[in-house]
Amino acid sequence: MKLQRMNRRALALGALAVSGALALTACGSDDTGDTGSGDSTTSAQAGNIKCDDAKGQLLADGSSAQKNAIDAWVKQFTAACKGVQINYKGGGSGAGVTAFTQGTVAFAGSDSALKPEEVTASKEVCEGGQGIDLPMVGGPIAISYNVDGVDSLVLDAPTLAKIFSDKIKNWNDEAIAKLNPDAKLPDLKIQAFHRSDESGTTDNFTKYLIATTPDNWKYEGGKAWTAPGGQSASGSSGVAQQVKQTPGAISYMELSYAKDSSVVAIDTGASEPVKASVDTATAAIADAKVVGTGKDLSLELNYATKADGAYPITLVTYEIVCDKGNKADTLPTVKSFLTYMASEDGQKILAENDYAPMPDDIITKVRETVAGLS
Repeated sequence: MKLQRMNRRALALGALAVSGALALTACGSDDTGDTGSGDSTTSAQAGNIKCDDAKGQLLADGSSAQKNAIDAWVKQFTAACKGVQINYKGGGSGAGVTAFTQGTVAFAGSDSALKPEEVTASKEVCEGGQGIDLPMVGGPIAISYNVDGVDSLVLDAPTLAKIFSDKIKNWNDEAIAKLNPDAKLPDLKIQAFHRSDESGTTDNFTKYLIATTPDNWKYEGGKAWTAPGGQSASGSSGVAQQVKQTPGAISYMELSYAKDSSVVAIDTGASEPVKASVDTATAAIADAKVVGTGKDLSLELNYATKADGAYPITLVTYEIVCDKGNKADTLPTVKSFLTYMASEDGQKILAENDYAPMPDDIITKVRETVAGLS
């Protein structure tokens, strides 16, 4: 009998070793092992993921900007928390907020904070509470372009505003040439792409133009594109694909979607033009102010920064969740997943996927708020 127990224990340990090896293969350098109970796991890179009572399926929707980050988090979390399924649709910020206020998702991702009317609507689904904004993912909005033979390009806010409002039509325009005296700019039509869906990326990009060059950008901000001209595509992946396949194309997208494309350096008035990167985005976010009240942690970004090494076209994606009144069947999984996302190791995964981690003082407040969700 004792021998049988020893054999069973040996088999269990062997299975655990195989499970850890499979997780390592699936997650690159992330060594995720399962305790076998599904309650918690220890990982060399992802740290201690506390599954607590997480179980079942979790539905979420929203920002496509953070989709790559969410996918990376889900991969780690579901490897640790057996039996949990997280389905994040990534249909855009507008779709996510609508789904949240209609009560069809447990949380939503949005690159813009909730508007007052959206907070009011959220009270219908958050019993005794309301929707709050938790800044979780940062990143630069890269300006990606496809111009053969031009590997380095500098643009400023006025020039970008004129390009995206169809006032500058060719790549060899005088305004572009003045910023790039050494570039061989072709006589090629500019194909400017914007998002067709309601997008927080659009909201943040146009907020940058409004803040920095109001004389050249007189159009409304918001999630919907309002300027004339240009072509449209759905989602961050859609505009990224159009830039890659269209000569003369230019568009705005998160850095993780612009990996294989040329990106613009922005002349902000700093000592040197600033390129989009994880570090330059975090530097810009560190200058943000928390303007939310109560448990809401919405931020006010300084799009007009001229600080050296701070990339101005930066967004923050919020996870939108009820502060109180979350559904009992999804609350444990929501809290566990958000806790992991906000953890030191969860934030570390952002940098590995071309996103910017939240500055320490901001993410500390997020962790405290997540712990108090009910």
